[in-house]
Amino acid sequence: MNSSLEPPRTVVFALCGSFCTFETVLPQIIRLRACGWEVLPMLSYAASALDTRFGRAADWKQRLEEATGHRPLEDLREAEPLGPKHMAQALVIAPCTGTTMALLAAGISATPVTLAAKSMLRGGRPVVIGVSTNDGLSGSVGALATLLQRKNYYFIPFGQDDSYKKPCSLKADFTQLPDTLEAALRGVQLQPILL
Repeated sequence: MNSSLEPPRTVVFALCGSFCTFETVLPQIIRLRACGWEVLPMLSYAASALDTRFGRAADWKQRLEEATGHRPLEDLREAEPLGPKHMAQALVIAPCTGTTMALLAAGISATPVTLAAKSMLRGGRPVVIGVSTNDGLSGSVGALATLLQRKNYYFIPFGQDDSYKKPCSLKADFTQLPDTLEAALRGVQLQPILL
């Protein structure tokens, strides 16, 4: 916990459209808050707009606002100043889909989440990835490999989430998010990275 003399540590926490993991990720946001973090929630375009069998977009926005005390950031204008204005010490993207990893690997900053990453990376701040994608060991493996080699990208330890039914699917162990974030702030990748 921070003492009252220290400014609060702030993290931008972006959720992408791996909707099945939202229920797993939300408790980690609450954990970060309990550890003294100020959390600025962010939603990808898909997460911001789509109602799915895992919940309505409006309900998720409300839950995130209740958990963090902040309305979720949802557009490019809100993402761009995060780095230049030193609004946060780090960006967490969890869940991070294969699509978002591909955009990051290609340097495409056309979404709120990828522009937030560009904004934070420009000042050397860490970007923590919590992978959740059904094609992590197939179509998305190239993007994953590229980001693993990039400076200032850190991964929440991950593994196959159902190796028999979904052999190419990868999912982070989101319970390791707080430890991964703390290590990333020291410039260290939490190990072991493969579960």
